[in-house]
Amino acid sequence: MQKILIVGSGDVARRILPHLTGRYRVFALLRNAARAADWRRAGAQPLFADLDDASSLGRIAGLADVVLHLAPPPNQGSCDTRTKHLLAALSMGKSLPRCLIYVSTTGVYGDCGGAAIDETRQLKAESPRAGRRVDAEASLRAWGARNAVRICILRAPGIYAADRLPLERLDKGLPALVAADDVFTNHIHADDLAAACVAAMRQGQANRTYNVVDDSDLKMADYFDQVADAFALPHPPRLTREAASTVLSPMQMSFMRESRRIGNRRIKQELKLRLAFPTVTEGIADALKGNASC
Repeated sequence: MQKILIVGSGDVARRILPHLTGRYRVFALLRNAARAADWRRAGAQPLFADLDDASSLGRIAGLADVVLHLAPPPNQGSCDTRTKHLLAALSMGKSLPRCLIYVSTTGVYGDCGGAAIDETRQLKAESPRAGRRVDAEASLRAWGARNAVRICILRAPGIYAADRLPLERLDKGLPALVAADDVFTNHIHADDLAAACVAAMRQGQANRTYNVVDDSDLKMADYFDQVADAFALPHPPRLTREAASTVLSPMQMSFMRESRRIGNRRIKQELKLRLAFPTVTEGIADALKGNASC
């Protein structure tokens, strides 16, 4: 039975797990021992280590045939030290994984002025966190090329699910941008991102990137309006970019500076991925249905 190591054991990883248990032996890298029982019940064997502590990672050397790397970079610095620690630990094994799937971000493209783009778009990270993702991608590509390991990079936009909708933001009445200043935003349901990880593991091409986005073509304020309408909440007030910057945090504003419409042809044609939630309309409806049954 092949062995799979999940690095970054959060919500999307838990959604991946049902696709794997029974077919593979799954290990989950955890920092918090309190979560071990939950992961064991779900069918994974916990391994305790911390990507910020390179000395704790010795147990993963030579362990897995496939690595699913979903861990975010650290919150500061110009490079992704966590990915570097992971690759160093994997390199110490007598055998290397045959495949490594990395979930990155569409933020690596920077602001595209609302243009329609695909995976051939030149990277232009405009925030430090996106810059760390670019560094991680480069490290993984170089390591894969040196060691003949198949690397697949999945670039994900805003991940949403029933419990990841902007309801708190709407409750607080935080503003969106007026149409003239608003940005095109891209989305993927957490279940579809999980399915894309499994599809890339099985069918992804070596040294290949895939934009894991749905078919939605929305500006950010329109997305907020859809959620508000579904949950009977007021639409967010519209402000100019200048006015919004006096109300919203720098982090919140950073998501309102980049506009792009990202194509998903590769995940459909190469990964054969059929989206369970082709647009946010279906995803919001599913969330509303679940909310009504509670």
